[in-house]
Amino acid sequence: MSRFRTRRPVESARQIPTPPLSRFLAHCQTALAAEKNGNVASYIPELSKANPAHFGIACATTDGHVYAVGDSDVPFTIQSISKAFVFALALETVGVEGVEAAIGVEPSGEAFNSIRLRPDNRPFNPMVNAGAIACCGLLYHAVGREAGDSIIHSLGRFAGRDLAVDEAVFESERQTGDRNRAIAYLLRNYSVIKDDVDIILDMYFRQCSVLVTACDLAVMAATLANGGINPLTGERVISQYVVARTLSVMTSSGMYDFAGEWMYRVGIPAKSGVGGGIIAALPSQLGLGTFSPPLDEHGNSVRGLMVCEELSRAFGLHLLNRSGDVRACIVADYDIARMPSRRMRQPHEQTILDAHAGEIRVLELAGTLTFANMDYISRRLLDPGRPVFLVLDLGRVSSVSQAAATLFGDLATELGTGQVTMILSGIAPQSSLASSIKSHLKSTEGVRWFPTLDESIEWAEDQLIYRHGGFTDLIDSADFSQQSLLAGLAADELDALAKLALSRTYKAGERIIATGDPANSVFFLQSGMVSVKLANGTRLASLVSGMAFGEMALIESPRMADIWADTSVRCLELPIDCLDAFNENHPHVGERIMRNLATLLARRLAQANQRVDLLKGH
Repeated sequence: MSRFRTRRPVESARQIPTPPLSRFLAHCQTALAAEKNGNVASYIPELSKANPAHFGIACATTDGHVYAVGDSDVPFTIQSISKAFVFALALETVGVEGVEAAIGVEPSGEAFNSIRLRPDNRPFNPMVNAGAIACCGLLYHAVGREAGDSIIHSLGRFAGRDLAVDEAVFESERQTGDRNRAIAYLLRNYSVIKDDVDIILDMYFRQCSVLVTACDLAVMAATLANGGINPLTGERVISQYVVARTLSVMTSSGMYDFAGEWMYRVGIPAKSGVGGGIIAALPSQLGLGTFSPPLDEHGNSVRGLMVCEELSRAFGLHLLNRSGDVRACIVADYDIARMPSRRMRQPHEQTILDAHAGEIRVLELAGTLTFANMDYISRRLLDPGRPVFLVLDLGRVSSVSQAAATLFGDLATELGTGQVTMILSGIAPQSSLASSIKSHLKSTEGVRWFPTLDESIEWAEDQLIYRHGGFTDLIDSADFSQQSLLAGLAADELDALAKLALSRTYKAGERIIATGDPANSVFFLQSGMVSVKLANGTRLASLVSGMAFGEMALIESPRMADIWADTSVRCLELPIDCLDAFNENHPHVGERIMRNLATLLARRLAQANQRVDLLKGH
């Protein structure tokens, strides 16, 4: 029966619909359970006791979900699958240069227990027995007698739980491990191993005898797929640099002398073990763990191979079967003529922005920024006609590869040389994404950071207005004659309305209108600035002197948003009852005000439509 496991406790499996991947794995487990080919490993006596009918499949995603079917909780010994993780531990502990000096990374083309070494007397790679024993030797030489316990502990960190050793299998391997002893003494003869052979062999036998389940293997593989971070615990187990090298060797040598055909048919970095397990790690997507004891002539689980091949074929998971359009990383590309900030501008300010709209360019980006799409972005931005201000919105960017971050840093330098100010929005300056970008910037002086796209555009607009002398004409105080909602009214009509209005003042940070308040008046801003915000704090607009707010009361709409004073505010409040009474004697005044309101609402609708068109790619 299929099970869907997550980090959160589930009261009843019947409350959760079965996800498609869980159904697919259950189908594979049922269909392939009848496969009878292969034989249980017998060269280690304890392994021959395995039940050939056991068959479990587990899949762990990089966001921490584990799908498990069949005998996925049945423990078995990890055997050679441990080699991939101990190689990673050696790289992390000893360092790349130290490991590469002792162990090669080329496929051997021979059986996993071959005694033959490279011409330079190094093991061919860390996935064969000679290479794995050499890894143990390096760790022992670096750490000492605690190295064995360190290996077991590290395997547990990959799995997200403490793991134990099957002592019976350990003793069985120890008693029948003469071939491995021959390999170890050969390595000792060439100084690949520098310490006590028996101690190092015991370390190797114990790491192979660690008990795991298919679920454990899936999480361990997902940790590799997740760049070294365990998706269940959130712990960084190893660095991304080590992950890349571990997966590389798994790709070329993880399935022994079947590795070439494996990559041709399945195309996912993998490692098998004679205990019947297989792991497969697809970077940034998933980790797979299977358990089925019957092995083929190469020492790989027969059913496990079939599961991996079927999963890869059904979902197009082959590592080299990639597709995508680099242009998709740009969600929208526009200037402020098409989409200004939500800050409402006074007429003379808007005139400046209209005349220089092309000097502020906005690119909204999404997804993972890779080498290819960052190159595409760079070419788009370095075309003739560069802006003065470039806003890059990263709010929908999930990650930035090292190659993309390098190109990003070079782009920022090139734009800065050309007197272009880069403004980054949508990410916190202290986030891991920002840290990755900052580490590749030659200088952060010319780069601005804002939490939201709207704030970024507003800042660029302010700079543009300032450069063109707009703030020297700033209207600090506006009476009724400067209110756009009352445009077209005669002086005596404006005076009469002013006598009906109530003078109000508010302190910075004070809420003037709350969502749900009775909509019984309109406010005319005389000085200061206010912002229209939703209950969650999202800004809809910012208004300055000469503008009205709460105007939807004219059409009997309830208060749909909060109005906050950004600065000290002085305004006139005109009660709707007074305005209705005034309109009875001056009906054309009401008509004119409603016409002005219609113009205002039409402008807002046009901006909303522009936003929709931008997101559609129009």
